[in-house]
Amino acid sequence: MTGPAAGASATAGPQGGPAELRARLEATGYLVDEGLAIACFLALRLHRPLFCEGDAGVGKTALAPALADVLDAPLIRLQCYGGIDASQALYDWDFPRQLLHLRAAEAAGVAGADRLENELYSRRFLIARPLLRAVETQPSVLLVDEVDRADDEFEAFLLELLSDYTVTVPELGTLRAQSPPVVVLTSNRTREVHDALKRRCLYHWFDHPDFDRELAIVRGRQPQVTARLAAQVTAVVQRLRTENLVKPPGVAETIDWAEALDALGATELDAELAFATLGSVLKYHEDADHARSLDLSVVLAARGV
Repeated sequence: MTGPAAGASATAGPQGGPAELRARLEATGYLVDEGLAIACFLALRLHRPLFCEGDAGVGKTALAPALADVLDAPLIRLQCYGGIDASQALYDWDFPRQLLHLRAAEAAGVAGADRLENELYSRRFLIARPLLRAVETQPSVLLVDEVDRADDEFEAFLLELLSDYTVTVPELGTLRAQSPPVVVLTSNRTREVHDALKRRCLYHWFDHPDFDRELAIVRGRQPQVTARLAAQVTAVVQRLRTENLVKPPGVAETIDWAEALDALGATELDAELAFATLGSVLKYHEDADHARSLDLSVVLAARGV
């Protein structure tokens, strides 16, 4: 879906209210419920980051590109991991290019240490990492993915940045966003994120969708899959989530399983084919063993599929 012109995106997006925003998100193929539509609307209207928490595979990360599509804005992604620091997320100096410039200047007989230093630490040698790019790009959608994987120090740094959307580069001064980027933070809850960061954000918990909504997502993402197969896959996954599994499958796994079965030429699901393709939906040996103990015919009959 093509959104409004870039200059109007930051303000035009939410003016029609949550219902219009929901319709525009769903036009991109991203289905949302009323609660998420309201959370997104408020994030846009109030210029607040949206903190998305829930199990892996429930659609948290996919929200950011859908918003970027609606707003016709570039998506800037920061993938968090253990040990990430400010230089990896914010900016760094291009030391190889600086060294080449210095050697070229010396070979050409350029004089003046102060002049050379000013040239070396100019904007053209600055490498903008995701956070700085988001501050400098208007409009933009910034995805801070899996923030729970970062450490406490990075969390504190991120909180400070999200408070005023400014970046200070000692050699260049303070760079300030003309308008705040739309920020989506995600967490799989591998650890608790500090309350200070959550307080800065609007919060939304992502539940697994109900049968009808998950089926609609599968049909939307894998339209080539037969209606019967999509319904059967969704029914089995919904049942698997009620079992005591190490890692219950998310919506992403439901989509993957439907795609895998379609690639095999299947138009409907039976127990033999389901058990042979469990690697598309379950990622632990113990979970696969447990799934094989279920009577899938009963599961499918219960749903009428």
